[in-house]
Amino acid sequence: MEHTWEELYNAAKKVQGGRDITERIYAGSVAAAIETAAGNIYVGISVDTSCTLGICAERNAMFNMITNGEHEIRKVLAIMPDGKTGAPCGACREFMMQLMQGHAGDVQIMLDYENSKAVTLEELTPNWWI
Repeated sequence: MEHTWEELYNAAKKVQGGRDITERIYAGSVAAAIETAAGNIYVGISVDTSCTLGICAERNAMFNMITNGEHEIRKVLAIMPDGKTGAPCGACREFMMQLMQGHAGDVQIMLDYENSKAVTLEELTPNWWI
């Protein structure tokens, strides 16, 4: 497995940690890390609310990337509450597809860190609507 995946895993693990923020907001059950085309790593955590205004860890990491002036993703890794890695949800996939339109085959997504199984965004979202 590439060293970058280990860096992404460790970066996400470092910020993960489910915690109550308020009575209605819970954060950190899922953590994500992305690597950009420039080789930088950005992280994000999930923020769950009682009124669906929360955010997934993957989009949070992408917003962090955009806030810092970048917009090209190369790798995505998300750690679920059970400690295993998994695929982004549909909303995160859609955001990535719009962000990386025409380059979805260049984005690698770690599905199973323990078994080094990654796929491209294009493979994960084969029949995009646009």
